Amino acid sequence: MRFRTRLMLVLLAVVVVSQFATGIAFLRATQNDIIAKGSQRLELGAKVLDQLLNVRGEQLSNNVAILADDFGFKSAVSTKDTSTLYSALANYGDRAKADIVFLSSLEGHILASSHHAQNTPMPFPQLFEHARQEGSAAGVVIAQGQPYEVALLPVRAPNLIGWVGMGFLINDTLINEVNALTGLDISVINYADDVDISYLASTHEKTLAQQLMGSKSIELLTQGGRTVRNEMTHDDEYLSYASLLYADEINQTYALLQISRGELLGAYRSLQWQLLGIIALILLFTVLVAAWSARSISEPLRALSQAAQRIGRGERVLELPMRGKHSETGLLATTLLTMQEGIAEREATLRHQSRHDLLTDLPNRISAQEDIDLAIQHGEPFTLLRLKSDNYRDINDTFGYALGDHMLVTLAKRLRGVDTPRSKAYRLDSDELLLLTKLPQSDAAWRAHLFATLEQPIDLNKSPVTPLICAGETNFPGHGDSSQLLLRRADIALDMARRHRHSHQQYIEGQDEQHLRQLTLIRDLQDAVANGELWVAYQPKMDCRTGTVTQCEALMRWRHPSLGFVPPDEFIGLAERSGSIRMLSQWLLEHVCAQLETWQRQGHYLSVAINLSASDVVDQRLALRLAELFERYQLAPESLSIEVTESAVMQDVDAAMGTLLELHRLGIRIAIDDYGTGYSSLAQIKRLPVDALKIDKSFVQAIDTQKDDLTIVRSTIEMGHSLGLEVVAEGVESRTSADLLSTLGCDYLQGYWLAKPMGSEQLTEWLDSFTPLSLPHPASSIETPWRMP
Repeated sequence: MRFRTRLMLVLLAVVVVSQFATGIAFLRATQNDIIAKGSQRLELGAKVLDQLLNVRGEQLSNNVAILADDFGFKSAVSTKDTSTLYSALANYGDRAKADIVFLSSLEGHILASSHHAQNTPMPFPQLFEHARQEGSAAGVVIAQGQPYEVALLPVRAPNLIGWVGMGFLINDTLINEVNALTGLDISVINYADDVDISYLASTHEKTLAQQLMGSKSIELLTQGGRTVRNEMTHDDEYLSYASLLYADEINQTYALLQISRGELLGAYRSLQWQLLGIIALILLFTVLVAAWSARSISEPLRALSQAAQRIGRGERVLELPMRGKHSETGLLATTLLTMQEGIAEREATLRHQSRHDLLTDLPNRISAQEDIDLAIQHGEPFTLLRLKSDNYRDINDTFGYALGDHMLVTLAKRLRGVDTPRSKAYRLDSDELLLLTKLPQSDAAWRAHLFATLEQPIDLNKSPVTPLICAGETNFPGHGDSSQLLLRRADIALDMARRHRHSHQQYIEGQDEQHLRQLTLIRDLQDAVANGELWVAYQPKMDCRTGTVTQCEALMRWRHPSLGFVPPDEFIGLAERSGSIRMLSQWLLEHVCAQLETWQRQGHYLSVAINLSASDVVDQRLALRLAELFERYQLAPESLSIEVTESAVMQDVDAAMGTLLELHRLGIRIAIDDYGTGYSSLAQIKRLPVDALKIDKSFVQAIDTQKDDLTIVRSTIEMGHSLGLEVVAEGVESRTSADLLSTLGCDYLQGYWLAKPMGSEQLTEWLDSFTPLSLPHPASSIETPWRMP
């Protein structure tokens, strides 16, 4: 919902609610006031009725007093002349226009009456008792179901000889008189035994009186006092007030004064319509004011919102609608413009930071790719030189990262000034830099100048250090037509330059295919185990002393589904570089242990050697996993031996020492593989818990023709034996070499002369058909056993 609409609805809601609440309160107060005034009128009417009854009671009392003082009447009472009494009561009653007259004895028995039989008890005992106590009495009584206003006075001659009474019927004449005085409807209601209800007189029509007589509110009305709404008649037409006229054990007579609700609320209804008209006008006015206010408030906000959206899209907004600089919208507009400038500055800073290296302030890889793609679009030839410092890591380790960063910053400054403006420098990652130059390809003189500039000594902590730079080069369009391809091929050329320790290497066709092959092998190596592409070949080792075969070496093989057989020298090295070697080693260990269990069930008891990498040697959980495998397959530790290269041990001697010690305690034999090609020393070999030395095949293959190789092998055998180690020679390819090695005292032989690596089933068949060989034993003194070819 739009802000303008919401604002207008809010204003309307506030006005509607306030007007509604005000109108309801006003109407409720007005209605209550009218009802209160109606109640006052009812109370006043009740007082008028009481006053009228009192006046008539006094008149009755005067008339009765005249009758009581009449001498002839007194004489008739004294003599109890019944005919005279009836005649006198009738005459005086007619003159006074009374509706009832009667005479009683002192004991309260009727002597003569217009409505009661002679000698009957007094029909108005309460009134009679009151007269006896007070000397006279006047009030309302019920005679034969009709209400009368009666006055009762004593008859004296001179002593008290009787009681004479006279009364008027409370009928329509009386209540019409009260109605004329007060404007109220009056009804006289009588309850007989709390069951029968009768209207004795009423200003209502007969049908309405009957209808009112059936109302349930009559019972409430007879409890006296003013009534409230729920005490009205069922049609809510009258407000009523009940005044008690008479009550005894049987009868209860009330005067019910009523006023028409329609009459009371007539003006109120008129006021309701007037109020509704006023409210309607106010609402109409409010709608107009709210619409105008919402428009005047929302228009600047809508304009500011549109401006903010334009700023969000990157557009530049120069002007905004402002109504006074110090108004809210003016301040908001000023703030928005200020924010736009701040955003622009931050975007420029962030764009620069996202496209530049924080350390050297050179453009980064993203900028390099964008610039290369732009140069490709222009179609002009150019050259990429991917540069790296070979001694950067050593400088970091020696001088610390701060000085290493200083060297990078210095190289960046030097590279930035090379052949400007035809060249542009970038920092790709770590110590890798890139130079894009508008040359079809670099020549020797230009490169010589470049390397001379970059390799000038740098003062690091007052020590001059010369950076050693090597470069890989690619050219457009000869080496690719995309930034990713050119950068990757430049990286391949740089890697080739570093491997061959050249300062410069131009990309050669086919190197990328080799790189892609390596990436494919690294990727597929993850699934080789699950897909069952790996298998193990076993190459026997012969004991020179007995000529028997009790050991063999497990060699991992990979048959790729699309590339075919992958040499182990290729995929093992890739596994070590990609971090997959531990996965392969765990598979090999479990596979070999399972095979050893199978061979033992078949009656072949062999010891199998497994090669471990540098990553495996420093694995602290290796010994625990091997112990679990031995327990699972019920193998003795002597059935497995471990071969590690010198280089693997020398990478982290302390960590390797800990792992090898755990393996040694477990009972596993350990051999140093490819001995003589690494960087180990006798001191390190002496520290390690090894059991054997394995002479590298490069020294063994030409032992019968090369004097130097013979010398190295002889000294290695003698040194190993002096240290208490067994010596294994690998790469034995002829009987002559085997005899010579056995004569020199070598303990075990391994090579194609004995057997090529083979599968597990082929090995068992080979073992079944193998006949122990006889080799010459070591001589006490050996002349130089070599010959020229």
